[in-house]
Amino acid sequence: MTSKGLVLVTGVNGYIGARTVEAFLTAGYSVRGTARSRSSTHDTVDALKAYADRLEIVEVPDITIPGAFDEAVKGVDAIAHLAAPVAMSFTDPEPVMKAAIEGTTRVLKSAIKEPSIKSFVFMSSVAAIRSEKPDGYVFTEADWNTQAEDIVAQQGKDAPGPVIYYASKTAAEKALWKFRDEYKPKFTVTALNPCLVAGPPLVRPTSPSNIPFTTKSIWEVYTGTPLDDSSITSFFSAFVDVRDVARMVVFAVDHPEKADGERFLLASHYSPPQAVADILREQFPEQRGVIQEGNPGEGYYMPGYGFPVERMVYDGTKAVRVSGRGYTPWEETVRDTVLSAGGVARE
Repeated sequence: MTSKGLVLVTGVNGYIGARTVEAFLTAGYSVRGTARSRSSTHDTVDALKAYADRLEIVEVPDITIPGAFDEAVKGVDAIAHLAAPVAMSFTDPEPVMKAAIEGTTRVLKSAIKEPSIKSFVFMSSVAAIRSEKPDGYVFTEADWNTQAEDIVAQQGKDAPGPVIYYASKTAAEKALWKFRDEYKPKFTVTALNPCLVAGPPLVRPTSPSNIPFTTKSIWEVYTGTPLDDSSITSFFSAFVDVRDVARMVVFAVDHPEKADGERFLLASHYSPPQAVADILREQFPEQRGVIQEGNPGEGYYMPGYGFPVERMVYDGTKAVRVSGRGYTPWEETVRDTVLSAGGVARE
């Protein structure tokens, strides 16, 4: 098969990264993936062995050093920058902010020196959009989370871990647009801002500790965790399927004229623990004695799992309108998440 072009994907061993590599390969592209160590990508490469002739891996041990990506960007047609620190338990904002901001600017500075690059897609987050607002507020791509940066600036190491993460995502995306405005690169620039990402990982988890954080709540409900103790919270239960996120990365490269200069808030469904339990009890009847029943049908909207207007709404319709394709049905995301776990979910 003739390749449509060569795409550099950073952070290929990550949950979103692996699915993004798969999406590019199935769309006909060749991929050069980066990771801190080649050994960390073995499972991803093995899962994609059918595309071995169009997939290569390069090591970038430290994404914050000058010239970190100079070799990796040579000859590529597009870049999907997904590598970034992700955790909710950070205790020191300085190294996290540095990695997020400098990791973004380093790859951009390498990219601007490579004339073959036509598109740059940045994986931001709803964390760069969402902030404390009154009930009923509708978040769109026009919103920015400036509160997290302010809290980190005021509290430093005393800032809560999640707030440090939110601030790092906001600062990194701001660095992206600042670079675009100052250097005016010839390549297009697009940011994707997904909510909590669920759905089946490309590489089947080998233990509960390998389950992606944002999908862990689904497995918890499946294995009988009390709904009130689930990692899902009714406070923030906005989700999008990992395959839809990967698809939008490819869309931005395929259609630069539609994606240039745009942010896309990727939000498809509102699903508190009760909704997940109801779906799982229907789709896996053999687990009904394990999955907590709770109060079936309460606390969410059917059909469609839409966002409750009395809380906060995440408007993900721009991605649907521009790409011409809807999101994966939530029931399918929940089912496929459990099926991808195999025996791990029962441990």
